[in-house]
Amino acid sequence: MNTQLKEEKRARRHARIRAKIAGTPERPRLVVFRSNQHLYAQLIDDTKGHTLASVSDRDMSKKGAKPMERAAEIGTLLGEKAKSKNIQAAVFDRRGYTYHGRVKAVADGARKAGLNF
Repeated sequence: MNTQLKEEKRARRHARIRAKIAGTPERPRLVVFRSNQHLYAQLIDDTKGHTLASVSDRDMSKKGAKPMERAAEIGTLLGEKAKSKNIQAAVFDRRGYTYHGRVKAVADGARKAGLNF
């Protein structure tokens, strides 16, 4: 499959999802972004357009860990940052990615840290 076409389809899915969800200060949007090498997660307040917390695998301690382990740790770290800022719930934004693999591991890690979706 043509990679440009694949990316266009993901972008269309993302636009459709974003039309329905938005983050608030009490319940921010948890966004997951996958690049070819790294994984990023953020908590965003869409009313002000501010990022409340962010974590990526670029600044993690487990450099040699497998991608699924790093994704779960990213979710856990983001959940802990959210708890420290008194955020108990979030809206999950998978950005058009399929909900499995690393995206699912981030969500499970955040839930394990006490964040509710």
